[in-house]
Amino acid sequence: MRKLSNKPARIGALLLTGLLSVGACAPVCAQVANPAAPPPAAAPAPAPAPAGAPVPWNSLSQDQQHLLSRVAGQWDQLPAQRQQALASGSQRWLGMSPDQRDQARQRFNQWQQMPEQRRQQLRQRWEEFRALPPQQQQADRENFRKFQQLPQDQRQQLRQRWQSATPTQRKNMVQRARQRRMEPPPPPKPRRFPGH
Repeated sequence: MRKLSNKPARIGALLLTGLLSVGACAPVCAQVANPAAPPPAAAPAPAPAPAGAPVPWNSLSQDQQHLLSRVAGQWDQLPAQRQQALASGSQRWLGMSPDQRDQARQRFNQWQQMPEQRRQQLRQRWEEFRALPPQQQQADRENFRKFQQLPQDQRQQLRQRWQSATPTQRKNMVQRARQRRMEPPPPPKPRRFPGH
């Protein structure tokens, strides 16, 4: 198992990985000593701290403290936003099934193998997504879900079309797709019967 550094920048990168991995907390997934063990029963989630407020270490459950033990010594020096993200991520981790944890580990490993430029692009895209209104975020999630359900060859064609497009063409493609999703469906055409 790969050992984590205690540097704040490393923790931030790991946290972002968790956010990008469908709610998994990457610092936690890299620290689990026995991945084959069944998940411990998650304690009830403590009341979330107000946005921007620090999270006291002693407010975390024993299981959360165990998962985050590598950052225990520097917990008080972490920004409040990072403390909140790690606390909520560890709570999500405790609620995951073994299969979900395996998926999170795989995504974490993929993140570690990415070039820094690609990571930066993903961070930027994540921030852009978070800045969208909630309805737009939901629509984008639904669109991604639909894309994942397409046959492999159709997904590949769409990827190739996207990759061969210029930045302006890509922007127009996204805008058209969003407009189509937001428009009400056209009314049904009236039926014409023979002789009328």
